[in-house]
Amino acid sequence: MQPDDIGTEQMARCPFPLARSAGPLSPPPEYEAMRSEAGPQRVRLWNGETAWAFTRWQEVRELLSSPHFSAVPSTPGYPTLSPARASALEAYQSFITMDPPDHGFYRRMITKEFTFKRMQELRPRVQAVLDDLLDKMEAVGQPADLVTALAGPLPSIVISLMLGVPAQYHRDMEAFGAQKNDITADPSVPAEAARQMGIIIDQILREREANPGNGEDLLSRLVIDQILPGHLPHQAAISMVSLLYLAGHETTTNQITLGIVTLLRNPDQLAKLKEQPDTVSRAVDEMLRFNSIVQYNSARVATADVEIGGHLIRKGEGVYALITAANHDPAVYPHPECFDVERDASNHMAFSFGIHQCLGQSLARMELEVVFGTVFKRFPELKLAAAFEALDFKNEQLVHGLRSLPVTW
Repeated sequence: MQPDDIGTEQMARCPFPLARSAGPLSPPPEYEAMRSEAGPQRVRLWNGETAWAFTRWQEVRELLSSPHFSAVPSTPGYPTLSPARASALEAYQSFITMDPPDHGFYRRMITKEFTFKRMQELRPRVQAVLDDLLDKMEAVGQPADLVTALAGPLPSIVISLMLGVPAQYHRDMEAFGAQKNDITADPSVPAEAARQMGIIIDQILREREANPGNGEDLLSRLVIDQILPGHLPHQAAISMVSLLYLAGHETTTNQITLGIVTLLRNPDQLAKLKEQPDTVSRAVDEMLRFNSIVQYNSARVATADVEIGGHLIRKGEGVYALITAANHDPAVYPHPECFDVERDASNHMAFSFGIHQCLGQSLARMELEVVFGTVFKRFPELKLAAAFEALDFKNEQLVHGLRSLPVTW
């Protein structure tokens, strides 16, 4: 099906992004309808332009591994979700918005920092941070907001420990990260958040460049191995660290809260996890599949005429590889609407796929395993302190999640 085959009326019926109108824990229902059609579907964007939306697991995987699509936002035809998202992309560049060879050049500089082995070595420190946060939450008493007491601070503290970001900056960095992900904000908001985050990182990097120490944290090693020898310009390092902080905090925060809500909404699955705590890694994969919190980060533009799943996409046409839809494809996951901690969901694409697959996935998995292996042991009677319908979800952001999660135990 080609662009000329799609009428204006049909495209207007698919304004993008789509709402989670079937419920905050369910993908937009239009995804299922789009999957049943022959090939990708056209969606209309905020600026009147259109893009192809891919919803099938196999086609999303094929698209994300194809060398014929660009992740560079300045490429003509690259689609954006809103004025705020366009502003954020303009204000913030990193290796995830680069194509080969630049992408690989910068990514290889820090790949060794996120190996599975290194993350397992970090696990005791993550456990200690979590235990301390839960101690404080219990001491303050119930009800508690799990976003402010646990889900927000834990990833922020962990990524800050890894990077070497001083504690006085943690709260500001959290706030700037949320602002950069808000696709409904005035365009000045994500741009200013990116600028303020850059100011903080610039100051920390300059201090490290003057006194790099013995390489005890990631920033120090980046200075010693890459910046001082001239491999990595200072400004490029700021962008790289901004990405690491944002990716290492915002996503895990929201997966913790949505994972807890999903388990509480499925008590039979929570009981299975309690009975078989050694299966937490499998349960985490199912959470990642089921929630698929990074909703719209897979924008690309074709750099040549290319077929995906037998459907021709022409050079210059924008596309969205909808990971949330792919992770709910019934051809791969029977009864995808069911949350099942015994399901083997290890082939999910919550961390994307191809060369842009999330560099920090070993860190995220490890943190989630620690959290979900601990919280329900520590608080076996944990429950919502508000009606599910009253919870404040943030579907308007690039990363789906909750603004607050009141609980008792």
